[in-house]
Amino acid sequence: MSTDKPVRLLHFADAHIDIANYGRHDPKTGLPRRVMDFLNALDQIVDAAIKEKVDLVIFAGDAYKDRNPQPTFQRAWGERMMRLSGAGIPTLLLVGNHDVSPAVGRAHTLHEFSTLSVPHIHVADGLKLWKPDELGLPVQVIAVPWLSRSMLVGRVNTLGRTIEEIYRQLEELVTQRITSLIEKADPDIPLILTAHTSVSGAKYGSERTVMLGHELVLSGGLVNNPKLDYVALGHIHKPQLLSGKDSHPPIVYPGSIERIDFGEKEDKRFVLAEVGKGETHWEYRMLKTRRFIDPDPITPRTEHFMEDILSQLPAAEDVADAICRVRLHFPRDDEPLLDERAILAHFKDAFDVKIQKHYLTSKRSRLGDAAGVETMTPLELLETYWVSEEMDNEEIEVLLEMAKGVLADEL
Repeated sequence: MSTDKPVRLLHFADAHIDIANYGRHDPKTGLPRRVMDFLNALDQIVDAAIKEKVDLVIFAGDAYKDRNPQPTFQRAWGERMMRLSGAGIPTLLLVGNHDVSPAVGRAHTLHEFSTLSVPHIHVADGLKLWKPDELGLPVQVIAVPWLSRSMLVGRVNTLGRTIEEIYRQLEELVTQRITSLIEKADPDIPLILTAHTSVSGAKYGSERTVMLGHELVLSGGLVNNPKLDYVALGHIHKPQLLSGKDSHPPIVYPGSIERIDFGEKEDKRFVLAEVGKGETHWEYRMLKTRRFIDPDPITPRTEHFMEDILSQLPAAEDVADAICRVRLHFPRDDEPLLDERAILAHFKDAFDVKIQKHYLTSKRSRLGDAAGVETMTPLELLETYWVSEEMDNEEIEVLLEMAKGVLADEL
């Protein structure tokens, strides 16, 4: 195969197409309207791959929100992948942490594509070097799917070791295997590394709140290997370049394709790249996504309570079809002054609106009001602390659910 011409690559990640945490169902399709937003973003990516006549598509993991997607959502994902297959575009689907069951031997959410041998669709569910004859292209790809501790722990000595020591061993093991694959690759053919994992130095978005606990982290030195020509990452929803602007190889997180929640402030995007041996050119392409409007918190005065709130809301015409949040900070005693119907009427043309109330109180009184701190359960103590820190109610609920799992033996 000739390697003179660079390989045109489209790289995206973290689709999570079945997340529907805002809005209602669409009467025509029966799908949640929010899911249709994610599918619209995915359609833009597939359209771009076909229009730009790319040679290769790499999806760097997490097709769904969890490993048990509904058949309707699997069908929607499958329809988009079949468009790529029908266009003859080799597509590598990397298995992410939301795609795979922790139980050994269980099928992951992308298994049907390899089971049915769908033309041009390749499923990367193991640490492997994909060679040019497998992809039908003059390019090599090292695939690193999500690697959990349970998948690897039998390969290291855990006796008497702390969790931190075990993870250090596991990271050394994975580093050795990836380094070995880099050395085995043909030095004359472009080499891509794709991984669904955290990389040292990466900045997390709001998804960090649902990634409590340990996970494998690849070192910056490993992915910065000069024998690599592009590093296509997934798992972190915040788009970012981890390498220098003009350094080689580019190490890129494209981020998620739609906003999961208000914590994701950045524009959503995917990557188009021309990958050549020793030289790669790439760029972000922006996706058209639904707007999130999140004005500054409002602290109304008691004597002008609703007047203060309504005067500080964004103009009604500016919130049409947007997902909106209104954060109110006020003393609990002012609760009777709140007219939520007036706020909802202001946002009647919005796609969705959430009203979040934060009751103003001192940390001292918050803890002092709790009868007998020493008699409180761990969960009650955690909730009391998070409330005193004025965290969002939604964040507290997520953290409490995770804490129940972590503290299961104590409850």
